[in-house]
Amino acid sequence: MRYLTAGESHGPQLTTIIEGLPSLLPITAEQINYDLKRRQGGHGRGRRMQIEKDTVEIVGGVRHGKTLGSPVALVVKNDDWKHWTKIMGIEPLPEDVDPSEIKRQISRPRPGHADLVGGIKYGHRDLRNVLERSSARETTVRVAVGSVAKALLKELGISIVGHVTEIYGIKADTSKVAGKSADEIRQIVENDPCYSVDPEASAKMVEAIDEAKKAGDSIGGVVEIIVEGMPPGVGSYVHYDRKLDGKLAQAMLSINAFKGVEFGIGFEMARRRGSEVHDEIVWDEKQGYHRRTNRLGGLEGGMSTGMPIIVRGVMKPIPTLYKPLESVDIETKEPFKASVERSDACAVPAASVVAECVIAWEIAKAIVEQFHSDQLPQLKAQIEEARKLAKEF
Repeated sequence: MRYLTAGESHGPQLTTIIEGLPSLLPITAEQINYDLKRRQGGHGRGRRMQIEKDTVEIVGGVRHGKTLGSPVALVVKNDDWKHWTKIMGIEPLPEDVDPSEIKRQISRPRPGHADLVGGIKYGHRDLRNVLERSSARETTVRVAVGSVAKALLKELGISIVGHVTEIYGIKADTSKVAGKSADEIRQIVENDPCYSVDPEASAKMVEAIDEAKKAGDSIGGVVEIIVEGMPPGVGSYVHYDRKLDGKLAQAMLSINAFKGVEFGIGFEMARRRGSEVHDEIVWDEKQGYHRRTNRLGGLEGGMSTGMPIIVRGVMKPIPTLYKPLESVDIETKEPFKASVERSDACAVPAASVVAECVIAWEIAKAIVEQFHSDQLPQLKAQIEEARKLAKEF
């Protein structure tokens, strides 16, 4: 299972083609649009979210609400394109037009962005050619892809939810939802402005975001993704590139501005003894094999254990600031305050939706690679058989 995306931040549309989905999977634009709306929400988002009202068009691979087994093509059009047709036009410029006369060319790279290194790599003197693709706008269609993956996981009895655990050092008390299912956590998160499970911490997060915005600055945080219902043994210990935790870590770090990832209790393991880290194995007739604790986050030896998978990612503050940092103009080599594009004071809540979707994709991909998956009914039967075999092992 794989996908590609195409499109620029201010181009006419964002496009993705998904290959390898099983046939007969129920898919509607409505369910994808639900996640696209969540990505645009959360306290701290900027003006772009008022301009773009993202909705998806399914333009291939689905007939009468179910996948065909052929590639699924999705399109999200950019409403703001009408204001950028001259600047971002596809056709070559007329010979009598000086490219420098076109507005919004950029020669001042922003610290923390792909601008300078991307310009060096691809030879772009106009750094807009870099930022248009490196923009987090591309995550729009990655959320659409992840929404499709979540639909598949739901059919297999697997639930996934993302939430914000920390913003600017303000930590949510996650013990408030101890013992709650992923679906119950979702009900709480989706009614919170910061997508947090802790209303008291969320109120403080809102204050911190507002203060950063007022100061022309930005702040980051941590998101957590919980996956429930995984059959044990997905992934492999045999080769480095088949380890499920390795794939999930790569997916998390592929999100714009994410700089760290951990599973279970994560870096806390460095401060504990082995007896306080590893999860004891127990067995009973009802559950079969399971763990007394879940400090390793549902993963051992590169494979799912059947316990909830818990993965967290840290997002740095967005580097586009309204009080810009110093940079160097690539044409004059003179110091200059970096260019300012539309930006968010904090995109951590929205990033939790992106993280939820990219993790959902990697989980679904690992399952499809491991089990026969041409048709959804066959895949469902194999997953149930795998759960049964693990329980009776």
